[in-house]
Amino acid sequence: MSSLAFLATELQSLASETRRKHPEIREAAEKSLTILRANPEQNASHLAKDGPQSEELLKPIFMGCSTRNAKVVAISLGSLQRLIGIRAVPGSMIPAIVSIMGDSLSQGVDIQLKVLQTLLSLLTNYPDVHDELLGDALLLCFRLQDSRIAVVSSTAAATLRQLVMFVFDKVVDLEKPGLKGPELAPVPTQLPDGSTESLHPSVKDAFSVFEDLCLLANSEQPNFLKLQSLPKTFALELIESVLTNYHALFRKRAEFLLLLRHHLCPMLLKSMSERPLFPLTLRSTRVVFLLLKQFCRELVTEAEVFLMLLVKIISGEADGETSGARPGWMRVLAMEIMRGVCSDAELLRVIWDQYDAQPETSSKVFSSLVSALKRLATERPSLLGVGAQMSGIGVQSHSAESPHGGAAAYGLEVAGRVASVATATVSNVVGMSGPESGLSVGGSSMKLQCIDQLDKADSPIIPESYIYLLALQCLVSICEGFASFTFPIYSGIAVQRPRAAGDAVITAPPALDLSTLPDADATTHDLRVVGAMVDSGWPGLLSALSFYITTNLSDDLFADTLTAIQNLTNVAGVLGLRTPRDAFLTSLAKFAIPPGVVSSVDTYVEPSLPRTASVSDALGFTGLTSGPTQVPGLSERNMACLKSIISTAMYLAGSLGPTWFDILEVLQNADYVITLKGTRGSQSPSRRLSVVPSGGTPRPSRIVSSTGSPNPAASPSTSQPVVRHPLLTELDPETIQLTINRLYDGTKNLDDEAFKDFVGSLCKLSREMVGMQASKSIELRLSESMDEVMTPSLPSALSPSAGGLSPMIGTAKSSRRVSGMGASKSTRAGDYGIARLGDVALLNIHRLIYRSPEVAWTTVTTHLLDTLQDLDAPPPIRLQAAEVLDEILVVVPRNISSVGNSQGDIQGRVIEVLSQQVLLEGHISSLSVVIDIKKLGLETLHKILQSSGHSLVVGWEAIFDMLGSVCQPLAIKPSPLASPGTPTALNPKSRLPPLSLTTSVPKGAVILVRIAFQSLTLVCESLDSLTPEQLRLCIRTLGQFGRQQETNIALTAAESLLWGVSDSIQAKRKDVEKEPVYSSLWTFLLLELQGLCNDSRPEVRNGAIQTLFRTLQLYGATLSLETWDDVIWKVVLPLLDALSISVKESVAAAAAEMEPATPTPVTALSKNPWDESKALTLQSIGAVLSDFLVSKVMYLETFPKAWDAFVHHVTDSALHDVRSVSTASLRCLERGLKASSNAGMDLRPIVSAAWERTWVACDAMGDMVATELDEGSQRLLPFTQECLQAFVEVVALTYSLSGNGWELERIKRLLAILKAVITYSSSRDYRPDIDSLSPIQAAVLDAIEKIQLSVPGAPSALISDVAEYSTLAFLAAFDYEEPPLPGMAADRKRPTKRVTYIALAKQTMPRLLQLYLRFKNVKDIYEDGTIESVFSAFSIPMKLKYDAPAPSKFGSDPPLWKTATTNFLDIAKEAAKMIEVFRNDISSARLEGIWRQLLDVYKGGLLADCSPVETMSLEAQAQEEQFDLALLNSLEIDVVSRIGDSNVPDDLIVQLGKTLQIASRIHDLDLQREAASSNFSSPRSSIASHPETNGKAAKSKTHGRSESKDFKPAGKVNGHVDIPDGGTSTGKLLPRERFSYWCFDLLFLICSDVVKEHEVLRKRVAALVLPSLLSRCHSVLANYVADARLRGNLPFPRAQEEELIYVLQKMLELNLWHGSLWAALSAQPSKHASTQPDVEPTLRGAALVADAIASMPGYPPSVWVEDGQQGAAVLKDARQLARQALKEIGKEMGVEI
Repeated sequence: MSSLAFLATELQSLASETRRKHPEIREAAEKSLTILRANPEQNASHLAKDGPQSEELLKPIFMGCSTRNAKVVAISLGSLQRLIGIRAVPGSMIPAIVSIMGDSLSQGVDIQLKVLQTLLSLLTNYPDVHDELLGDALLLCFRLQDSRIAVVSSTAAATLRQLVMFVFDKVVDLEKPGLKGPELAPVPTQLPDGSTESLHPSVKDAFSVFEDLCLLANSEQPNFLKLQSLPKTFALELIESVLTNYHALFRKRAEFLLLLRHHLCPMLLKSMSERPLFPLTLRSTRVVFLLLKQFCRELVTEAEVFLMLLVKIISGEADGETSGARPGWMRVLAMEIMRGVCSDAELLRVIWDQYDAQPETSSKVFSSLVSALKRLATERPSLLGVGAQMSGIGVQSHSAESPHGGAAAYGLEVAGRVASVATATVSNVVGMSGPESGLSVGGSSMKLQCIDQLDKADSPIIPESYIYLLALQCLVSICEGFASFTFPIYSGIAVQRPRAAGDAVITAPPALDLSTLPDADATTHDLRVVGAMVDSGWPGLLSALSFYITTNLSDDLFADTLTAIQNLTNVAGVLGLRTPRDAFLTSLAKFAIPPGVVSSVDTYVEPSLPRTASVSDALGFTGLTSGPTQVPGLSERNMACLKSIISTAMYLAGSLGPTWFDILEVLQNADYVITLKGTRGSQSPSRRLSVVPSGGTPRPSRIVSSTGSPNPAASPSTSQPVVRHPLLTELDPETIQLTINRLYDGTKNLDDEAFKDFVGSLCKLSREMVGMQASKSIELRLSESMDEVMTPSLPSALSPSAGGLSPMIGTAKSSRRVSGMGASKSTRAGDYGIARLGDVALLNIHRLIYRSPEVAWTTVTTHLLDTLQDLDAPPPIRLQAAEVLDEILVVVPRNISSVGNSQGDIQGRVIEVLSQQVLLEGHISSLSVVIDIKKLGLETLHKILQSSGHSLVVGWEAIFDMLGSVCQPLAIKPSPLASPGTPTALNPKSRLPPLSLTTSVPKGAVILVRIAFQSLTLVCESLDSLTPEQLRLCIRTLGQFGRQQETNIALTAAESLLWGVSDSIQAKRKDVEKEPVYSSLWTFLLLELQGLCNDSRPEVRNGAIQTLFRTLQLYGATLSLETWDDVIWKVVLPLLDALSISVKESVAAAAAEMEPATPTPVTALSKNPWDESKALTLQSIGAVLSDFLVSKVMYLETFPKAWDAFVHHVTDSALHDVRSVSTASLRCLERGLKASSNAGMDLRPIVSAAWERTWVACDAMGDMVATELDEGSQRLLPFTQECLQAFVEVVALTYSLSGNGWELERIKRLLAILKAVITYSSSRDYRPDIDSLSPIQAAVLDAIEKIQLSVPGAPSALISDVAEYSTLAFLAAFDYEEPPLPGMAADRKRPTKRVTYIALAKQTMPRLLQLYLRFKNVKDIYEDGTIESVFSAFSIPMKLKYDAPAPSKFGSDPPLWKTATTNFLDIAKEAAKMIEVFRNDISSARLEGIWRQLLDVYKGGLLADCSPVETMSLEAQAQEEQFDLALLNSLEIDVVSRIGDSNVPDDLIVQLGKTLQIASRIHDLDLQREAASSNFSSPRSSIASHPETNGKAAKSKTHGRSESKDFKPAGKVNGHVDIPDGGTSTGKLLPRERFSYWCFDLLFLICSDVVKEHEVLRKRVAALVLPSLLSRCHSVLANYVADARLRGNLPFPRAQEEELIYVLQKMLELNLWHGSLWAALSAQPSKHASTQPDVEPTLRGAALVADAIASMPGYPPSVWVEDGQQGAAVLKDARQLARQALKEIGKEMGVEI
């Protein structure tokens, strides 16, 4: 809906309301409606024009307002407001409207409010209202504002404010170009100074209104407003509103400033000077604040007056015009105003610039303000209380130092005074604070500040401490203002600071130099103003802030105060104000580390767990102890101050200069307290924090986490999370330590000059602290000396070590700095400054390297060297300095760039500093410390060489001096505190035994040698960079180390490092120009090695020997013959002579130490370290000979003489030295012989002579091996197997080189030597020889293989020896005792082992076969008994058979008897043939011997004990029988067919038959019934008679196969056949029944005529063997007949029955040679075997026996046998077979039965 529509509605309402009582008004209203309805499109501007329509529209409104009807008036005013709102009222009607509204003021409240609305709408919609009309309109508002109705008054006041603001808005609009209204004529106006000026009507209106307001506020008559009076408070409020919103307009227009100067300022001054009324003074101070804030530059004098007045009010000074002191609320108002002033940093600068900076001005406003604030802050200290945390925790009042004058010790005079005043104020009020004392925002401030309580007629209740809170806020605001202005400018200037190309941005710039900034720049001026303000006001600010920070502040206020101090410190530092900066730093330092805390830490002793009451408790002395009972430490606020000072130092790092000393001292003290005396920093964090023991109370922490708020209002609710100030967070010790570390890390950002100051301060701090520790150390040493004298006289309960009352406690005073850090009674473990110096140096390592040494290098290294060389400094600190220095020296070479020329200079500085540490001289009292320092230095050298040794270009001479110094005795000087009688050298008893060619060193210094040697090892790895002179120093140093006590070091130096040096020297000899220089070095090296070869320690000696000969071996090819001659005669042979002498002397010395009556055991004399050296020397000589004998040594003219001397050494060593040396000597000779085999033809005569000389030596040594005789009075040591093996190999090699021309006698001598070696039985180191050959056996066999057998007689000699070797396992095996183990008693029985020769037998048996097959055609082996020795060798294992030694221990070799049998059968087969070939060339005696030995072998194999077979399985037994069957086959094929030769004696053939007769026995009945023994010895007895069997075979039994008697014709006794006595015994069945039948078969076969080949020979054999067959058959038949008589019907044993049937069957099948039986029974069987004379046959007794069997009653024995023709089983019985036998006999006799 449009405005016109609303207007029509309003008029319609007016018409309706007045239609009865006021018809004229209704009529006028309807007419107005008609006008509006007649032309609804007409706009408001058309209606606003003067004319009849306008009058008609306004007429009902005016008429309605004239009535007294409130409703009608309200409707009328509403319609008027609608018209004004659409600007439909002509301007000419405005006075009437104002007049009609004035007439309506007498109506009710609603009408009055409606008037105010309409009036406001009128003036705002018609800005052209000026002058009196405006005054009349404003007058209406003033009248209503004076109403007693509150709503009207307040609405009128608000409307009036809006209208006044509108008046001034019109003036402001005049300044805007686009908003200017119509041009109006200026109006002349008289100004307050009496002048007249034409002003724009709007300006004139504003001027008049503000002037009248000032006059009315001053109780004067207004000029513009038609008022008699106006409440001053309202006038001042209007003035405040105008100034608040239009202060810029006032500054632009001079007429307005005149109003301020001539009306307002005097009025305000008068108001504040008169008797104070709260409402008026409140409003006046508010206006004053606006004047000061907005017009300070324009109203200079007035502002000065106001400021000084406010300062006076703050100070509490009484005004002379008043009757008394001003009320407290007025001070509060003044403080609130000043708080606003102080919060405006720019205003403060203006105040300083206008007043304090002007010399002609007496009013120093800023200085007076600071002084007033300081006085105000300290006027009631009891109200603020004392912060309990600021003095630390665990600090007793009596131990705390007096705070007065404490800061003066820092050398800051002014700062000291200020800090003293501040802390004195605090100390004077200790104990005065009550439980409610303290200052906090929550408990001290007002909910609404006093100056804003405009609705109060009287002053509100103001907290007593509110004014002090305001003072603190003023101080904080001042400091924040300085910081907020200065810091951004400083940061910008620092970033824009010009720097050299390539330099990084310095984040820690120096302080500003204001003289270098442009003077015309406003920023420069402001900076100078700030600097002047700080320089002038810092004492008061420091005093006030220092006081506040020690009071009982809440956390927020404490943080604000601390921030203010920090900001002011930073501002002073940024502006280069050293004095205030240092003063604030001093104050912060005292707050961060209270001196009492440090002293309490010194005296604190951590209590032990209270198990029982101590003696002091029992005596009531507990309260007398001086140490603190609580853990001393820093509170949370102390930590916050520490954090603040760290932040300040980090911010001002580039400009602190010498002040770094004080800051670093604070950090040192903090570390001292936080880590509890600085000695527990390495402990776990739990050690530093509070600990709550189980079941006890919590242990108080040294970091108190408390807000410090004394009242509940100061502490927030525990139910809500508390957001703490950043300064009060992260205050745990670990975080603080990290913050401190960041400060040190920031040194990387310092420029060189600032870094130099930092390092210098750090060194100064360390130097002072070390000095304190040193002086205390001297005092302690002196007191300990006195205690040794005085302590015995003291009671134990009162002695210092007893823990009781000590008179020293609480009375002794130690030197202490003002900071609180002093020398505690116990020496500290380290120095803080030294530790941090090392950290800083490492962080700035490139600065140390590439900047001038004066920047940091010289300062750092000099201080560290001075500290570690300080004899009075405590040892831990000296060691710490050494460690820090070494850490720096290690890092520097790693960061040196190889580009540029500075590398050598830097390396030289490092080595020079390090040499001063390593070459440190020691004192007796500090010898261990000196050794530790040297140790650290040497370790550093090792690290440098390890990482940068390859790049070192200088300093090698110093390095070798350092390394060699450890080999020299320590330089020891008397201690400064030592008495004249104190010894100045080490006690000789404490020294280690001296070594050869070396000087003893203290035991603790041995570690130095070890560490230095590691460095020397690294040096030897980079020898290429050393000059000849440096190499000479290296060799000399290595020689020194080779003579040190540490064997490993000496060994490595002699064996390894000198070898490396020789390698380097030899490599450099290739340069022809430098060859002479390096040749002399090589000679120098050999001389050094030669000296070490005579060292008394075997390890070193051996190492030198190895190095010496390796050098010769490697570089011998480059030596001339003259040099070689010197080497042989001056080095090698003399070394052998010296070692031989040393060996003999050591043996003699060892023998002399034993008791004369005790024989010298060989084992005792065999453990000699010199033997090892000699053996090593011989081995090395062998290697040298192997390489250079042919190429160099043989060409020497003195070679024959040298070889003779060499062989003489070898022979002597082989015979008289311990066997390890003997072995080495023989191996050396062997290598020489091998090398000589490569000699050319030109050297053949020399080589042959050398070989001959060698054989002579071998022959002599062989005699000693064979005889083992004593030589003189000295008994030879037993030869070891290794030695004998070496000897065999030397002998074999000698033969292989020169044996082509050897005669048989020398070969036999060789074989004799080998036999003596292989049968040597005195060794104690035999190797197992069962499964494989022992080394010596293998060597002997290898030597035999090399013998040339082309010499006549050589094969026989060799085969005989090999045959003898094969018997050693059975004839020469022996037991031996193992050598005693170390520590075993001499009389304790030692375990025995056995030399078996089994492997040798297994090797030689097949070799015998090979040799025989190779030389079987050689007649000599048959003629000289060789073949007999072979058969004899095989017979032994075949006779022993199962009694022979086991063939293997771990393997599965065949039994020895089987090996012997197999090889024997092969040899027998060939030998039988060869005997037949050579039967006419060999003597009969030799042939008889061969056959006899051959048959003896068969006999042994057939008759051997086979009882062990019974324990085998049937399958194994069958296999064994099958194996032995080969023996029978060989006997049948190879022997029977050839043994019938006429050259073979009859008894040998008879022996064959008897052997088969015995072998064919099945059981032992014959043994039980034979009356006489056989006429030939059993195989067992022949074995037993062998002298070398040691009776073993003689003890074996025949097991039933004993010899039988000769068969004789049976005779008759009483007409009967001679039959033995029978029996019922079953007898014992002999083993291998089937094999016995096989032997029985062979016996029948020999006697039969089945084989027709060699008939004559076979007949002879049959005739000679037939008696044995007949005897065997007679025995079977006769025993049966005899037993049958006694047995009756008792059954016979199976074996006897089967044997009986077998004999009868075989006798039936037997076909004898014609005449064989007669020949066998004749006196000459061999003669009658082929031709027999005519004789009458005679019946044999066997036939009679057969007859007896045939006629025997009872059931005969019977068996089922296989029919040979049909293959079917046939039952045979004895009676039938006997009858058939009788029939066959009858047929032969011509009798038919």
